[in-house]
Amino acid sequence: YKNWRVRMNKVIAIVGPTAVGKTALSIKVAHEFDGEVISGDSMQVYRHLDIGTAKVTPEEMGDVPHHLIDICNIEERFSAARFKKLADQKIDEIAQRNHLPIIAGGTGFYLQTLTDNLALGSDQFDQQTLEIRNHWKKVAEEKGAEYVWERLNKLDPVASVRIPKSNTRRVIRALEVIQKTGQLFSNQPQFKATNDFLLIGLTTDRPVLYERINKRVDLMIQNGLLEEAKWLFDQGGEDLPAGKGIGYHELFPYFRGEISLNEAVEKIKQDSRHYAKRQLTWFRNKADTHWFDILRHPNDINQIKQFINDWLKK
Repeated sequence: YKNWRVRMNKVIAIVGPTAVGKTALSIKVAHEFDGEVISGDSMQVYRHLDIGTAKVTPEEMGDVPHHLIDICNIEERFSAARFKKLADQKIDEIAQRNHLPIIAGGTGFYLQTLTDNLALGSDQFDQQTLEIRNHWKKVAEEKGAEYVWERLNKLDPVASVRIPKSNTRRVIRALEVIQKTGQLFSNQPQFKATNDFLLIGLTTDRPVLYERINKRVDLMIQNGLLEEAKWLFDQGGEDLPAGKGIGYHELFPYFRGEISLNEAVEKIKQDSRHYAKRQLTWFRNKADTHWFDILRHPNDINQIKQFINDWLKK
């Protein structure tokens, strides 16, 4: 698999809800395929916030290089546009070292900026674009995904080869660009820069996941989450971007003496469960993800490795 840089970088993304085992799997995959891990988590960028963000520990990392962790102070705002810019740079650097870039994380929109190569901050999104997009969405609903893909295939065969029939959103994006600019989508710089992603999704039964989330929160409390959240609170955390994170903002009313510690902890568990549900919905609806349940079927890890190996050889 050493010669994967033929037309574009191959990138693995390990996605799924919180507490499902993404960190551990990303490290196993990195060991197997000479990989380096890029965090795809919107909170792990913040220095000092280690326990509440479930940041990978130096012991867990071992000799696997990790990127986009501890790169911001708590008062900085970290945006999806900034993530995309930094992640794209890291993907290129890792691939140039002949290593495999592995994105691990659960912030769905961050991942989408990479898989769909979104032009954040520079994309002129106007009424015309919206009308074209809505037109093709309606066509796709009425006539099916294959029909709109065939339309793209007639107009821009190069683009259609690279965009799966099942990825209707990208097909529509390509038709949108062609219609709006009169240029082929395959000639656009954002098309040429697209990396080739394989999305591995981790999931498990809802009760199993919720039990793991509850246990993880208890463990975070044991490991010093209270002290970490109190430090953030004392820095003015309620008004800072970093203070919006689950595991922190629920404790602020406790520090103000408004609720009990038990109530705050229960709220963290509840918010974490709701977040996990939203993450699952996001990845199921928006991404071409291959799902595995390694919590109930640990042997699936070997299947995942084989799956990745076959994909790298394509």
